[in-house]
Amino acid sequence: MLKIVVMVSGGGTNLQAIIDGIRSGLITDTEITAVISNNADAYALVRARENGIPAYCISPKDYAGREQFNEELLKQVDALKADLIVLAGYLVRIPEAMVHAYSHRIINIHPSLIPSFCGVGYYGLKVHEAVLEKGVKVTGATVHYVDEGMDTGEIIAQKAVEVQPGDTPEILQRRVMEQAEWKLLPQVINQIAHNGQ
Repeated sequence: MLKIVVMVSGGGTNLQAIIDGIRSGLITDTEITAVISNNADAYALVRARENGIPAYCISPKDYAGREQFNEELLKQVDALKADLIVLAGYLVRIPEAMVHAYSHRIINIHPSLIPSFCGVGYYGLKVHEAVLEKGVKVTGATVHYVDEGMDTGEIIAQKAVEVQPGDTPEILQRRVMEQAEWKLLPQVINQIAHNGQ
């Protein structure tokens, strides 16, 4: 049984895709042991509680400094004994000590085809705004392992999505979620549960 901890900062639509994937049998031999957010108001925490999943808020705001927050976050993750950590819209940089402790055991979903539109400042709607400004015809989503950099880890899987005439950032974001993110992340988790990578 693959035990996963999902880390999320906002609404948790990718978390919901994982919950639904486990419930429907699309993801097997996998259990979400906890959801962690840096944001006490994140709807993802409500989704977790409604599905009987332990939910924790560990926010940098609650600690004197980033070092203290990093230590507390790592301590909590260690206590949960996760096999895999899934970053599903988690907007806090993962501490380097945690990246090393969980090498090749932390994955992230990013709403573009890395190496395009990724790195510092590229998150949420900002990604889709940049895609439309640049005039690219194809965007998508990427699941990758997390390393010390920002969106620089080894790519596991990608799924392309066409940009349509008349797209707004919001419309494009929704299409990338529906056609790529919500399909790709459950597939990769299931693959890891059964193949270990």
